[in-house]
Amino acid sequence: KLAMEFPSEDIFLMTASPVIKAVTNFKQVSKTLEEFDVEEQPSSVLEKRYPNIKVIQSGVKQLKSDEHKIFTEDGKEYMYEKLCLCAGAKPKLIFEGNPYVLGIRDTDSAQAFQKNLAQAERIVVVGNGGIALELVYEIQGCEVIWAIKDKAIGNTFFDAGAAEFLIPKLTAEKRETPIECKRTKYTMEGSEEKDRCVAASDKLGSALGPDWHEGLHLKGTKEFSHKVHIEILCEVKKIHSQQEFIQLQQTSLAFPKEEKNAEPDDVLWPVYVELTNGKIYGCDFIVSATGVVPNIKPFIDGNNFAVGEDGGLKVDKHMHTSLPDIYAAGDICTASWEPSPVWHQMRLWTQARQMGWYAAKCMAADTLGEPIDMDFSFELFAHVTKFFNYKVVVLGKYNAQGLGLDHELMLRCTKGQEYVKVVMQNGRMMGAVLIGETDLEETFENLISNQMDLSAYGEDLLNPDIDIEDYFD
Repeated sequence: KLAMEFPSEDIFLMTASPVIKAVTNFKQVSKTLEEFDVEEQPSSVLEKRYPNIKVIQSGVKQLKSDEHKIFTEDGKEYMYEKLCLCAGAKPKLIFEGNPYVLGIRDTDSAQAFQKNLAQAERIVVVGNGGIALELVYEIQGCEVIWAIKDKAIGNTFFDAGAAEFLIPKLTAEKRETPIECKRTKYTMEGSEEKDRCVAASDKLGSALGPDWHEGLHLKGTKEFSHKVHIEILCEVKKIHSQQEFIQLQQTSLAFPKEEKNAEPDDVLWPVYVELTNGKIYGCDFIVSATGVVPNIKPFIDGNNFAVGEDGGLKVDKHMHTSLPDIYAAGDICTASWEPSPVWHQMRLWTQARQMGWYAAKCMAADTLGEPIDMDFSFELFAHVTKFFNYKVVVLGKYNAQGLGLDHELMLRCTKGQEYVKVVMQNGRMMGAVLIGETDLEETFENLISNQMDLSAYGEDLLNPDIDIEDYFD
């Protein structure tokens, strides 16, 4: 975007990785819903397309904002007129520095995960967001103990009802053929191993896109398909090495069989997880999929940034941080403007793309001294993804975020086919969750955006015999 606006200016893109993430197969599904794939490409692709872009492959060592200078790890320094920080976020590991704990948030860690899974008989997955959800669904031939701190799975995306709708898919022995995934994988010829070393686990890869598990053979050593046991309302209290566990003289549990209490386990495992509910399970390794923390560390020293409660750099409605000429976009930033009543920030690919595009528009407008309006993508929260092979659309305050008790829910569910939930407040639609091929996303998006009073329709709003789209076209 910047390269197009300023063809005669030099634009530097600094990245620690040899590849860049490019958005491909972009499709505007509706006014605010976007579908796209995220593809790794060599940085030369970008430089060929825009001759004024120079990609600098090095991590940032230090930012001196008062001097408008960036120092890179390879010992060079660069002056900037305007700077946009898009360094993303890093996995929030349950325990730092434990070789048996793997954090997953990017393509590099997913690959490391696959190598480990090939030898695994049992793993413990901790976390309840999108990545944990997909991971548990995709793993075959390996026992999975899934520890979640909530009552129901996937609480970042939906409620207990939606979780109940999805659970049968998790335990179904026979897997249907997955819907084709469009994303193509990009690997650099012959350089995989070399780059793998550079992108060691402490270096940050890019965040996973929506189909990151495609093309990874997530299959363990055992020859059955799904074996998932969910432990709800608990967190990891402690991780014990095999040695520590033996000294504890406690009992660990075997994989629970249907309807029976778990038996003591007679296998010795490499590592043991003690949960806050008192249970101890042995496993080959632990996957920490517990969300992310904004990656602000390289930029904070010596710079007086305002930082949000969630650890991101605070940005105003023009994506400015609190320091002159420095902007931020994506997972690293915290939206600190007064948001629209049906939008909230969530660290997702869709928002990172929108914020990056809008930040470039703001940088251009500021440089040219032109006014700029808030981008309409921040008017309504909208995200489309896939879980357990179902299309999942979430709109507005889909989990009644911030609405307190002053709201009501309406539901429609056809087992194995669709799940529709709307959040209503004072007769107006504030949010919705649509699972399956419901074809309601555009209608609902309009109803949430224009805040029409729907009280007159009552329960008929979700009546499958009434074609709701005809009403509101």
